[in-house]
Formats: sequence, C-alpha cells, structure tokens
Amino acid sequence: MQKLVIEGGKPLEGEIFLHGAKNSALPILAGTLLCDGETVLENCPRLTDVFAACRILTHLGCRCTVQEHTVTVQVRDLCADTIPEVLMQEMRSSIIFLGAVLGRSGSCHLSYPGGCELGPRPIDMHLDALRQMGAHFSVHGGQLDCTAPEGLHGAGIHLPFPSVGATENVMLAAVLAEGRTVLHNAAREPEICDLAAFLRGCGADISGDGESTIVISGVRKLRGSRHTIMPDRIAGVTYLGAAAITGGTLCLRGVSTQPMENMLPVLEQTGWPGSPQAGRRTHTAPHGCACWPGGGCGRCRFSVPCPTPVFPPMHRRSSWQC
Repeated sequence: MQKLVIEGGKPLEGEIFLHGAKNSALPILAGTLLCDGETVLENCPRLTDVFAACRILTHLGCRCTVQEHTVTVQVRDLCADTIPEVLMQEMRSSIIFLGAVLGRSGSCHLSYPGGCELGPRPIDMHLDALRQMGAHFSVHGGQLDCTAPEGLHGAGIHLPFPSVGATENVMLAAVLAEGRTVLHNAAREPEICDLAAFLRGCGADISGDGESTIVISGVRKLRGSRHTIMPDRIAGVTYLGAAAITGGTLCLRGVSTQPMENMLPVLEQTGWPGSPQAGRRTHTAPHGCACWPGGGCGRCRFSVPCPTPVFPPMHRRSSWQC
C-alpha cells in the first residue's frame, strides 16, 4: 500500500512550469481520429492517461509518436472500430472515444470505461444525446455496441446537466455529422473551449463554446493541424493554494491566468496579506503567476455546491473550512 509522509511547517517556495491540461489533452487526442493527415499536439502532459489514449489510437490504426511533451498522430484509414476492454479500463475518461469513433466510422464497439477512487461515472447522458443524432445502442455482456445505420445527423439536444464529457462527445460526433447540432445546457469549462479551438483549427464549424449553447454545423472532412494544449488550471490553482496555506511565494511559468482568474479571489480570501500591486494579493505577469508571501491560511469558509465552470470539479466536490 502506498503512502505519503509529509512533514509540514515550511513555506513552499520556488518556480514550477505548469504542464498541459490532461482534461483538455484527452478529448483532443480522441478528436485527432476525425482528421485526415498529421496532427501535432504540443504541451501534452506526460501522464499515464495520455499514454493510454495513445495506445487506443494505435490500436484503431493511427500512427502515434510521443517526444517529450509533443504528440504526433497520423490518421489515414482506421483499421478498427472496436476498443478492447483492457484498453478501455486503463483510463477513466475513455468513453470520450465513443463520439469520435462513431463520427468517423459510423460504428463503435467498446466496453464501459474504467473507474478510479472518485467512483462510477454514468454515461446515460452521452448515450441519450447520441441517440438523438441517429445512433443505436445495444449491450451484450458488458460490451456496448453502437451503430448509426443512416449516419449521424444534427439535432437539438438539451443536456439535463452541463456534463463536460457529454458535451465533448456531442461535439466530436457532430463535427462530421450531416446538418446542424444545437447543444443546450452545455458545459462551459475552458477545456471545452480548447477542444473547440482545436476542432476549428482542423476545419470544423463550431460557435458558442464557453456559453451554455453550442452550435455545430457538420462539415465533409477535417484536416490535421498543430495545436498547443492549454495549461492545467487545476494543477495551477492547487499549487497556488499550497503556497497560500504555507505562507510561501510561488511562481508558475507557462501559465495562462485567464482560466484561473475567477478562482484567484477565493485564494485571496484565505488571509494572504496585500501585495504592492494595487492591493491585490496575487500578481499576474504575461508568462506566469506569482503569489506574494503570506502568513498562512486565515479563518475562511468556502463552499461551491453547484456545477459551475468557475471551479474545476476537483475543487468543487467538497467544502473548504479552515
């Protein structure tokens, strides 16, 4: 059994280069299946889920190479539309390949995705949305068989919950579908915007990302492109929070502060003393975000009980109380 032994009482100091966002890299890697030719993804994090996604791409017939933080995917003709259970179980978010494979091949066969300590991840919303686009589903012994006998088509879809995964699957399935798809109550997280930016760079017609309604007009084909994965805002705010509660000074390099700017005031409420920058407790720079020294966490109460794109899922699952 693994364990971490932490000796506290010391402020966290120094600089960290912020890696690319896993929650952005995984749906974009799935999206490369929809593109003809070569796609180059820069700033990909070197994480087990990313390597698992690359193994899925290779199994489906893509040529996938990883060099440091750059992943290159070459797609010609897919040689398979089935993802084996052993590969599906390697990553929790493997269901994101459903929309991409179905959109490219018109059929997809896979098992239910893997899990983790966070518990089960229902996919009912994914399936219901894709049914409205012409997909048919059947389950045989834990195997999910998906077909679109007449091809996928546009539809008006209203998600009962702004699910990030369901939003991504609809976007991936709709970019090559016939007609216009209007997705209401869509997730508005920055990772959704990054996926949309990637797909637009490949030739997709998408608008409204970042808002509650996304409109996708299907196109005949997508081409490969070069895209830089957005920095990981979840890791960034985690590092900043660690600096805040220990009274340290931290500089994040390679960070985009815009996806995190709505979370920074919450960190300021933890009791950081003011900085020289117009009374702000966090100073942002063009290529980083520096936290000024503090005296530790003040008395604070913080709770975000509802789904909101301002706070990433890992930061809104439970209340903070100091």
